[in-house]
Amino acid sequence: MGARQVGKSTLLETIFQNRENLIWMTGDDMDVQELFSQMTSTRLKALLGNCQTLVIDEAQRIPDIGLRLKLITDQIKDVQVVATGSSSFELASKVNESLAGRKREFRMFPVSFKEMVEHTNLLEELRLIPHRMIYGYYPEVVSNLGNEQIILKELADSFLYKDILSFESINKPDKIVRLLKALAFQIGSQVSYNEVAQLIGLDSKTVERYIDILEKSYIIFRLGTFSRNLRNELKASRKIYFWDLGIRNLLIGNLAQVESRTDVGAMWENFMIAERLKRNAYNGSIAQYWFWRTQQQKEIDYLEEENGELNAYEFKWNEKKSNTRIPESFARAYPEAKYHVVTPKNADEFLL
Repeated sequence: MGARQVGKSTLLETIFQNRENLIWMTGDDMDVQELFSQMTSTRLKALLGNCQTLVIDEAQRIPDIGLRLKLITDQIKDVQVVATGSSSFELASKVNESLAGRKREFRMFPVSFKEMVEHTNLLEELRLIPHRMIYGYYPEVVSNLGNEQIILKELADSFLYKDILSFESINKPDKIVRLLKALAFQIGSQVSYNEVAQLIGLDSKTVERYIDILEKSYIIFRLGTFSRNLRNELKASRKIYFWDLGIRNLLIGNLAQVESRTDVGAMWENFMIAERLKRNAYNGSIAQYWFWRTQQQKEIDYLEEENGELNAYEFKWNEKKSNTRIPESFARAYPEAKYHVVTPKNADEFLL
C-alpha cells in the first residue's frame, strides 16, 4: 500500500519480470471490476488456468475485493496473490477481515533520503536536502532534474484527489481542497480541528473524518502528544505533517528556494520526521513516536521510544542554534531520556 505514483507497480514489475505463468490485472479497468463482480470459483479456476502468480494493481477499486481474494486463496491453493492499493482504508479494511492471518502487508512511500544515499552517495544527498525540501521525493520528480515544477503539477492534477474525491463520504470536494491547503500552512504547529473547521466552513467532526481519509490516502500523517508524568502536559493535541514536501509546497503555491522562505524551520521539521518514519518503516522498527508540549509552551519536536529507550529530538535548520538545551521540566520528569539537536550538519546520523 502507498500513495499513487510512489512506484508500487514499478517495483512489482521488477520483482516479477522473469516470472512465468503470471497474470496482471488493474483494478482501475472497468472490465476487471466487472469480471470480479461476477466471479465464481468455477470461472475463477478457468480464468487462472496454470497461473502461479496473480497481481492485482489498485485492487481497492474492485468491489468486495476482500471476499474475492478470499475466494482465490480458498479455492486455488497454489496461486500467490499480490494486491496493491493507494488508499489503506479502501484496501486494508476490505481485506483484513477476509484474510486475517493469511496475508503480509507492506507500505511504500515516496523515495527516502536513505534510499537516495544508497543510490548516489551521502555527500551528494546532503547537498541536495534544500532541493528535496522544495520539490520532494516522488520518483518522477527525483528522476527529472530541472522539470520538477511541471511534474509536480501533473502529479497533483492526475492523482492527488483521484482517490479521495471518489469516496462516497466526500460530498464537498472544494472543502477538502481548502482543508489540505489549511493543513499545509500549519505544519510544525498544533492543529485544532475546531479552528480549521471554522476557517473552511465545516463542522469539526467532518474535518476529523476528512483528515482521517487524507491520512489513509498517504498524503498526510499525524503526530500525537507524549504525556506521562506532568499535570501541565498537553494530552489531546496533534500535529499534522505531509509525507512529501513537494506536494505540500505546490498546495500553497510556493516553490521558492529555502534561502528566501519564512517557513524553512517548519519544513525542516516536516522533512526530518517524515524521513525518519520512512526509515523506521523500512527497517521494521517498532518505535512509538510523539511530540511533547506543556501549557507553558515548552516543547520538544519529536520523541521516539523503542525497546524502553526514550530519545528526544529538536530540529534546527540554523546550525548556530545547535546548542539548544532540553526543557528543564522535561529533563526532571524524564531523566532517562537522551536529548539530541538535529541540524543539516548531523542529519545523516538521524536518518541512516
